[in-house]
Amino acid sequence: MNSIFDHALRAALIARIQTLDETRIAQWGKMNVYQMVRHCNLWEGWIQGTPPRAYRQELLGRVFGKMALRRLTRDDQPFGRNIPTSKAFQVTDTSGDLAAEKRRWIAALEAYDRYSNPGFIHDFFGRMTQEEIGQLAYKHTDHHLRQFGA
Repeated sequence: MNSIFDHALRAALIARIQTLDETRIAQWGKMNVYQMVRHCNLWEGWIQGTPPRAYRQELLGRVFGKMALRRLTRDDQPFGRNIPTSKAFQVTDTSGDLAAEKRRWIAALEAYDRYSNPGFIHDFFGRMTQEEIGQLAYKHTDHHLRQFGA
């Protein structure tokens, strides 16, 4: 299974991030490239617990979360298009320093070498193993890079 904890796969993702620039147009969805990179930085902070935060699982996730997580992590099938995102990760600013956001995203991916966030609870999936987190983080990153043809 593809995982963000695999150094070679992570290096390949970073190489794809480095190809992003302001000329990239989304193949699906409503975000521009800056919003997507900023969204991914917010999401990475949540997964990695930077800054530290309290986590809790939503009620709907308590009912369906584990079943959905098993379906999501059973193979290397990429995420589908136009998956809704939590409001916490929606970016309304349409422009900013793309180069700085890319550097932050790359640093966040490199931080998986030292990943430790034992208190992480996904708002829908609930508590996850490190293996499941690695698969989810890989798929999330790959999804957004594919969204912009990278």
